[in-house]
Amino acid sequence: MRKTALITGASSGIGRATARIFADNGINLIICGRRKERLEKLQKQLRAKVDIHVLDFDIRDKSAVFKAYDSLPEEFSKIDILINNAGNAHGLSPIDQGDIDDWDAMMDINVKGLLYISKAIIPSMIKNNTGQIINIGSTAGKEVYPGGNVYCASKHAVDAINQAMRIDLNQYGIRVGAINPGLVETEFSEVRFKGDRDRAKQVYQGYTPLTAEDVAEIIYFTVSRPAHVNIADLIVMPTDQASSTIVNKKLL
Repeated sequence: MRKTALITGASSGIGRATARIFADNGINLIICGRRKERLEKLQKQLRAKVDIHVLDFDIRDKSAVFKAYDSLPEEFSKIDILINNAGNAHGLSPIDQGDIDDWDAMMDINVKGLLYISKAIIPSMIKNNTGQIINIGSTAGKEVYPGGNVYCASKHAVDAINQAMRIDLNQYGIRVGAINPGLVETEFSEVRFKGDRDRAKQVYQGYTPLTAEDVAEIIYFTVSRPAHVNIADLIVMPTDQASSTIVNKKLL
């Protein structure tokens, strides 16, 4: 019997790449996000391989999250795998110059949104005494860098929530783990720099960053381990990256 995975933030980047590799390996999908057109395009691309359902909602909206979950058709009601991927970064200002709206967005999406969707899904996993949750963290959840302040705080919170989930859900046979990527070339920097594509491109110049597909392959490896194996906490960086502030960039 095929498993079903729910992936948040599936309209781009790591979430979209994960949906594709899951479909290639016969995992049915519930793909979630705010950009419905992108989700429906992905659905059309993958529906010949697996059953796939679109949920269009803003993960910051608590009522919308539970309403979307409650709307799932019966055939998608048993979720075996939850990929808590939705997240964002806004700005790179020192704390005294930070934008409060940016702070709210990062905490609401990266922390509260993760909690809302987890709260919706965990009860059924407990009932079934099985399931797996993968929380997509960041190296920013393991260290703090200049200008990272609130984004790093949000990812440190994800790190703590991941550990707490693993402790609290251990008695129910639910596997919980985190994948913490370093520099991955996606829309991440473009969002952080408010659409400034030139500045975003500079983040990835002079070295070879990770791709969304690199991370998606690791996520699939994690969920495809035998039931007695749980990858609890994994950090992955490009070879050229040693830390958030040390990257071996070549002069162009």
